[in-house]
Amino acid sequence: MDLLGTILGSMDKPPTTPKKDVNMYEKQRKEYESMKNKQREELNRFRQYVEERLGRFMKDDNRHYLEFQPLDQVFRSIVHDVAETAGLSGMSFGMEGERYIVVYKKEHLPCEDELNARKSGEVWNKDVAEQYAERRRLQRLQKSSEHNDSAQTSVEIDKPVSTCSKKYKHLFGKDTEIEVVGKTKINTSYGY
Repeated sequence: MDLLGTILGSMDKPPTTPKKDVNMYEKQRKEYESMKNKQREELNRFRQYVEERLGRFMKDDNRHYLEFQPLDQVFRSIVHDVAETAGLSGMSFGMEGERYIVVYKKEHLPCEDELNARKSGEVWNKDVAEQYAERRRLQRLQKSSEHNDSAQTSVEIDKPVSTCSKKYKHLFGKDTEIEVVGKTKINTSYGY
């Protein structure tokens, strides 16, 4: 114990921080805490605003969706959370800083055309709905005509090939005989 006591006694004590620095650190800590409290209060106010707005939306039978302005990721997550707890469906659309949320009632979920339009950055309205319906109709017609064409060509393709030479004539050529194709010579230089 004496050895340990002498070693500890001979060591220098840690430097003390000046009172000025301690006060500065304390002031910064208080500012940080007050800033965090303000952010927390702001998020709580926004949550209450969203709950109130979604409550009015749920009571309104004429509206099928509610569109929010572009929001930061934290605020979008709050809207998603509130919508989910209220039994609504929320979807985010847009790019980077322009991402916005559209909240739908469960009984009026968006169609595939609306989702595609919003994902491509278009505003969904009756004109856009008609354009997408026309595109879908044209795609169906094109697909059915392609299906009819492929059905006719598949009948020709499905005929069985009777011989090996006919089956592989695209590889060997038309002049090749079966005997020539079937012959293989052993290379004696490899020791066979």
